[in-house]
Amino acid sequence: MKLPLVLLALAALSAPQSVLAAGDAATGSKLFLQCRACHTVGATDRSGVGPNLSGVVGAKAGTKAGYTYSPAMAKAGILWDMTKLDAFLMRPSAVVPGTKMAFAGVPNPKARADLIAYLSTLKSGKR
Repeated sequence: MKLPLVLLALAALSAPQSVLAAGDAATGSKLFLQCRACHTVGATDRSGVGPNLSGVVGAKAGTKAGYTYSPAMAKAGILWDMTKLDAFLMRPSAVVPGTKMAFAGVPNPKARADLIAYLSTLKSGKR
């Protein structure tokens, strides 16, 4: 029996959510070590090469005080929810063409989910 295309599309859309929901913050904190070359996470830490990521989950893109964003990021109008973070971490330049983030992305969906789970634990400084 073939499934209607609508059901297949719905299944495809729900799969990323289940993977995202299964993210492990402890594993994500270890994976984040590679991100620390550019990003800080303490609520009072200054931004580095990239912006401080405390409170990033649920925040509007390009609004963290004390960091100069690319015009593309400043104008993106993105709200960093789990789905948008997942897409951005997979391939930043596809989500925000012109971003300063020179990073190819994280191809592994579980690794992205773990990173997002970790980012979700970070409390915000000022936005």
